[in-house]
Amino acid sequence: MTRPRALSSIIALALLPFFLTVAQAQSVDRSALENEIRGLVGELKETEQQFLAPSEKDRAKYAAFLSQPDTGLIRLLPRETFQDKLSFQGGGAYYSFARLTHEYGFGSDIELQQNQFSVGFAGADFGFITKLGKIPIEDVTLEHPGAQFLSTFAAPALDAEAREQSRRGGVGFDVNGFTYKSRLPVKKKNSYLLRSVSYDRSDLLVAFRVVSLDDDGSVVIVWKILKKFPTPQRPR
Repeated sequence: MTRPRALSSIIALALLPFFLTVAQAQSVDRSALENEIRGLVGELKETEQQFLAPSEKDRAKYAAFLSQPDTGLIRLLPRETFQDKLSFQGGGAYYSFARLTHEYGFGSDIELQQNQFSVGFAGADFGFITKLGKIPIEDVTLEHPGAQFLSTFAAPALDAEAREQSRRGGVGFDVNGFTYKSRLPVKKKNSYLLRSVSYDRSDLLVAFRVVSLDDDGSVVIVWKILKKFPTPQRPR
C-alpha cells in the first residue's frame, strides 16, 4: 500500500511545476485580457465619435460661424434606431448645449425621436421650441421677433407651475404669431429657437438650424447659445 502512495507523491511533486506554470499563465492571460478590453473600449469610443461627427463638408461650410463663442455643429441619432446600440446612455439622440455632450442622464436640452425635436425629458424640466423657417443661422439673434417671448420668460420657482408650463408646451401655444411647443418636426434647412429649463443644471436659449439629413435618420444641426439664464433651483 505504501508504494502507490509513494508513487502518487512523486507524481504530484513532478506535476507541481506544471500546475504552477498553468496558474501563472492564467493570471497573465487575465491581465492581458484586461488590457485588451481597455484597448477595445478606447477603440469603440473613438469609432463612436467618428460615427457621430458631422462631415468635413459641413464643417467647412460653417467654419466662420463656428469660430464664434458658444457655437457648435453636432449630429443627433434617432432614438428609436440607436437606443442601447452605443456604449453611452442615450444612444446619441440627446445633446446638452450646456455640457457639450451627447450622454444622457446629467441634463439634456434636445432630443431626436421619430423625426421630431423635443425638449424637457425628466422631472420638472421643460422647454419650448419654435420654428423660424428657412433663414440663415447667422440671422437668428435675440432681436428676432420669435426670441422675444423666450428671452423674457422666467422659469417658475414652484413645482406646480413648472409642470403647468410642461403641459402647456405639450399642447402648444401662440405668442405674437409664433407657435411654441415642446416637440416639433424636423425640417431641412429650417432654423429654430429652443429654450431649455433644466433645474439645478442650466437654463439656455439656443438657436439652431438643420444642416443635413442622412439615410440612417440622423440629423446634423449647427447651433449657437443666444442667452444664458441664472441656473434655476429645483422647484418647491
